[in-house]
Amino acid sequence: MREEMAQREEAELRRSHQKPRSPEGWGLPLLLWYLAFYKPIITERHLRRKNMEFIFIRFSAWQYAGCDKLWAGLVTTLCDSVRRHFGALPLSVYHVMGTRPRFASGFSQKEWVLKTGTCLKLWAMLFVLAAGLGILLVALLVPGIKDHHALKVVGSAVTSLSGSGLVLGAFSVLKNLVVSEKQKIERLTNSEKFANQLGFMSKVRSEVQVLVDFLAFMEIFERRRLRVVLEITSLDICYPEKVAGVLNAMNTLLSDANTPFIFILAVDPSVIVPCLEQTGCMKGLADNGYLYLNRTVTLPFSIPEMGARSRLQCLEAAVQTREDLMYRIITGNVERRRAKCREAVPAVLPNRHQADAEAVRCIHEAFRCLHDAADPLARYLPANGARVRRIVNTIPITLRLLLHRAGHPDVPSPRAAAAWVVLADRWPCRLSWTLQCLEDAWQSQPAPDFGARTLWSIFQEHVGELSALRQPLHNALSLDGDPELFRAFLAADFPFTAGDARSFLGVTVNLDRSIRHKMGLLRGLDRLQKAAAAAAP
Repeated sequence: MREEMAQREEAELRRSHQKPRSPEGWGLPLLLWYLAFYKPIITERHLRRKNMEFIFIRFSAWQYAGCDKLWAGLVTTLCDSVRRHFGALPLSVYHVMGTRPRFASGFSQKEWVLKTGTCLKLWAMLFVLAAGLGILLVALLVPGIKDHHALKVVGSAVTSLSGSGLVLGAFSVLKNLVVSEKQKIERLTNSEKFANQLGFMSKVRSEVQVLVDFLAFMEIFERRRLRVVLEITSLDICYPEKVAGVLNAMNTLLSDANTPFIFILAVDPSVIVPCLEQTGCMKGLADNGYLYLNRTVTLPFSIPEMGARSRLQCLEAAVQTREDLMYRIITGNVERRRAKCREAVPAVLPNRHQADAEAVRCIHEAFRCLHDAADPLARYLPANGARVRRIVNTIPITLRLLLHRAGHPDVPSPRAAAAWVVLADRWPCRLSWTLQCLEDAWQSQPAPDFGARTLWSIFQEHVGELSALRQPLHNALSLDGDPELFRAFLAADFPFTAGDARSFLGVTVNLDRSIRHKMGLLRGLDRLQKAAAAAAP
């Protein structure tokens, strides 16, 4: 959008040879002059302008999730951002003296028309003020007239009446300068009678309408189109009623025909749709959340699945957020520790430093495998940035726990540890089921010998039971990724065995154990029911 904005600006400059105005610097006095004494006119020339400026506003719904009306937070964020972009003074003057743009009559290309009534009123007030001051000065200073108290009273009255109009206008500007639109709306929402205020929505709409008219005024002043882009994020982690409130605000408060607002609704429909279906906003739509979204969103854009290169870039961005995992720091630490190991005195580093150096080396190797596009592990990285960061944060902990248990034989390699973390993150339900079946087998046989069996063969053996329990495990199964990738992962690329699972089980921190506990209860109950059915005559 920024590139499009720059290209349109250049094209419009070549076409019209008019540079856009700025409300900053020397442009501020000019803007105040136009606000006070001129009315904007929407002409054909203005409608032909293609240059545009986007005002980007980010609204994180999670920051306002605790308030009673989340949509009020959306409106206050809009008002506050527009006020900070253009400045408090121009918006305050517009509240008092500004005029809404109107369309030109005929083919006139004149974009500004003098406010004749305002100018006449101002000149009349100044003339009366000057006359009152003159009378008052004559009554006070001219000899022979000082004793005429009537002239003093008349001069004082005329001066006070004419000056009060100017003071009242200045006071109104100062009031709007101190009390912002955001504070006005917050004062309304904080009122004890908020729930019973019948005119509350109309007051909020009036504040939004003032912003819309002000933006239309600024379009003509700046000689370009203005669009306010609101990026709404984190809506899918709020309560259902909050989600419905924000969407209703978009539909009712901010979606008039000529409003210069563009909403970018960055949400996961699989989370938003159930939230909408739980609220009362679905009446008349057959309780179909997808139908509601289709009527709300005018330009759907489903982000395609990440390719291999994008996943590696996402992984690198996640690693960069962890200073202890950045490659330069890791490599520098390893080299410094190796250099110290080669020093004559002391000959051996303390055990703690040795363990830290080994952990850094293993972490480095694990992330090198993830970054290697030729390694099969790279193609199993999730396409979700949050899940990539979760994997990045989990791998160092898993490796350090493995090294802490290094006294055990057959310590897995860093690549295998990274693959196990990815497996637990991508398919938590299927892995939990396999581990539960393996644990039940260990408990049922005194000396089980399952070390050489692969996890895939164990999963295949018991997949029928999992299918029978798919209804009570529906939510857990929805956490898993592609089942075909799960088969390829365990059957071909990373054939983990029961022995490997025993080694990793004590250090697996990114697998919810409550899922396996629920599976154990369901599996035991299912076996009891089958045994009871078999024993029944």
